[in-house]
Amino acid sequence: MKIGTTELLIILAVVVIVFGPTQIPKLTHMFGKSVKEFRNGMEDAEEKEKESADRKDN
Repeated sequence: MKIGTTELLIILAVVVIVFGPTQIPKLTHMFGKSVKEFRNGMEDAEEKEKESADRKDN
């Protein structure tokens, strides 16, 4: 299932109506922070997994 340009425009319009144009920069900033924290958490988990695998090998 693909999302086309029309669907994206409709979603954007709904977001602007619901949150208002002044809140969108705040929302995008919070979303960016959340994605960054998620990636950092995933990297930490991968590092811990590698360390535990190395300990098991030794």
